[in-house]
Amino acid sequence: MSIRRRVILITDGDEYAKRAVEYVAKEIGGRCITSSYGNPSKLTGPEIVRLIKKTPHDPVLVMFDDSGIVGEGAGEEALKYVATHKDIEVLGAIAVAARSRHEEWTRVDVSIDRDGVLTPYGVDKYGIQELEIGRINGDTVYCLDELDIPLIVGVGDIGKMARHDSYKLGAPITKKAVELILERSGFHVKEQ
Repeated sequence: MSIRRRVILITDGDEYAKRAVEYVAKEIGGRCITSSYGNPSKLTGPEIVRLIKKTPHDPVLVMFDDSGIVGEGAGEEALKYVATHKDIEVLGAIAVAARSRHEEWTRVDVSIDRDGVLTPYGVDKYGIQELEIGRINGDTVYCLDELDIPLIVGVGDIGKMARHDSYKLGAPITKKAVELILERSGFHVKEQ
């Protein structure tokens, strides 16, 4: 019998996101699948699942990126595969805002703006609150609505947000999103 691995899905994978996610994974005592970064994603779903299973412990932070491709690109295909795999338990997802207003959006349960404030409104790529409640525009977010994800947290562009989320500052917005998902999932309680 295999043990289900607990994973947080992140819909961004550029160099800035990679640095921020690696930093946060280390800070929370988790793991980051560093090779899942790429703009667009280069690894397939099965390749990512194999890497997740090799990590020594949970939680595992995994990046997916479509690089602005309209419709279902490589990042979303891999994300759907990982999220629905029988050996993976998705704790939550971080939906990252992008400029692609007319293309893709998803519902979010909560957003975190660039000042670290939780809000029911969506945020833009700079982490500034939008006008719509519970919705975020992005380029790798369309399939999130089709999946059974317990908590979706919207944030601006990871590692950026006008330097509010720089890894040099400890990627505070990304870290807060990850901690919120862990708290709501009861992850640390399950560990004890």
